[in-house]
Amino acid sequence: MRILIDADSCPVLDIAQEIARKNDVELLIFADLNHNLTINYGQKIVVDQKSQSVDMKIFNMCKPGDIVITQDYGLASLVLGKEVTPVSPKGKIFSDNNIKYLLMRRHNNAKIRRATGRHHSHKKRQKKDDLKFEKILKKLIKI
Repeated sequence: MRILIDADSCPVLDIAQEIARKNDVELLIFADLNHNLTINYGQKIVVDQKSQSVDMKIFNMCKPGDIVITQDYGLASLVLGKEVTPVSPKGKIFSDNNIKYLLMRRHNNAKIRRATGRHHSHKKRQKKDDLKFEKILKKLIKI
């Protein structure tokens, strides 16, 4: 099992690095050329800045049993087909049971933005989000 992180705007990068380091889990961190990341554990994989480059690299490199950390519902739906466990930085595990709803909600929000220019914004990240993510990631790697 490995952990692959879609690191473009990933708020839990430090938490994931620490958990992976403490448990000797291979960690792959993906970002495009525009993101200058400093990491203290794992391997940084830099891709070009074209649209979806990071997502496609993660999809091509993930293997059954891996964990992918992403906020991107599209990437989550793709890796589900490869027997990978996608999880959000808020600790939500994406599954076949919830991904269709999430993709439809994303589609509807995009339609609303095109029509009105607005939709409900995301809630501000809180400490409890970090704690939930940490608990879920530890559970997934079976600590």
